[in-house]
Amino acid sequence: MWLLVAREPRPDAPDWPGRRMLAAVDAVMWPVMWVLLIRHAPQPVGLIGPFGTAIAVLLGVGRLHRALWLNHRYWFTTWRWGKVLASILLIGAILKLSQ
Repeated sequence: MWLLVAREPRPDAPDWPGRRMLAAVDAVMWPVMWVLLIRHAPQPVGLIGPFGTAIAVLLGVGRLHRALWLNHRYWFTTWRWGKVLASILLIGAILKLSQ
């Protein structure tokens, strides 16, 4: 038996001046970082490199479209992963201080 649970759609993001441009920078920055990571791999990546680059470019174009024209549906990736990184760094600092 299949059980389907429909979640409510995420509410629209708040609108503030400069959000569209900052969202465009955020939308392009992450795929560019992935491409740079692939290009500077220490070992040869073979066909995975161009394929990963193409996927990153396609995802970047979609993210840029959402950031510019569907801005109320764009959520910042840097904010999401920045919170995770900050919490990991905080835990590490606390562990270092406790030793």
